[in-house]
Amino acid sequence: MQQITETLVRQVIQPRTQESHKGSFGRVLTIGGNRNFGGAIIMSASAAVYSGAGLVTCATDPQNFVSLHARLPEAMVVDYQDQDLLSTLIAQMDTVVIGPGLGTDATALEILKFVFTQVRPQQDLIVDGSAITLIAQYHLPLPVAQIVFTPHQMEWQRLSGLKIAAQTPANNQAVQQKLGATVIVKSHRTEVYLAAQSTIWQNTVGSAAMATGGMGDCLTGILAGFLAQFSADRGRTILAAVYTHSAISDQLARTQYVTLPTQIIAALPTFMAQLAS
Repeated sequence: MQQITETLVRQVIQPRTQESHKGSFGRVLTIGGNRNFGGAIIMSASAAVYSGAGLVTCATDPQNFVSLHARLPEAMVVDYQDQDLLSTLIAQMDTVVIGPGLGTDATALEILKFVFTQVRPQQDLIVDGSAITLIAQYHLPLPVAQIVFTPHQMEWQRLSGLKIAAQTPANNQAVQQKLGATVIVKSHRTEVYLAAQSTIWQNTVGSAAMATGGMGDCLTGILAGFLAQFSADRGRTILAAVYTHSAISDQLARTQYVTLPTQIIAALPTFMAQLAS
């Protein structure tokens, strides 16, 4: 098993070219956040903005519009049930996130199925949270796209059929290869199974200070922001995002008992500047 190190991350996070504009750093669409779980998609969109994505749009329940505008004026917001608008937006995106706070009701299932019909083969599609549960529950066929699953161990159990005790690297990789997607199995030492690679990667940073609600939503946004803007190969970019998420928490945990996703999000620009210097 190969370890993700800061050296690898520095190869991905590079100084920005001065002759550039917001379109140079990618377009991200985050989809989720029903009326009960708006915070999840707000954190995902926020992490995408703070990690440097050039343009971020959030498709969510209208109940969350005011909160999102108040917390994140940098992002655009649309109704996630407006299929005409959603179709137009998806076609313009480099990276799409679906799942944070989406829920598992009929509305969530309809949105997920629709998004799967719209994504393109060259696009990155990050699938998290309740979207993973819906795929497992309804045995949904996967779209042709650059898919990244971000399950915690119980979500991976649902998707893979592997009980947590059976989630060994060999078993995880066998299922991941059948899926034909990248899988990030979140745990104390998160493991990353990259599509079209035989190497299994292990995150070397992170701690129990991260064990709080919304941490996975934060990771989806960092992944989206990194994939949308960095020109390094997809695999290294995904590994760098996973490391960055945990490394910032470790810095905060030197003086804190718990680290909040919103704190990690706020620290992203400074941390990335340090690694790019």
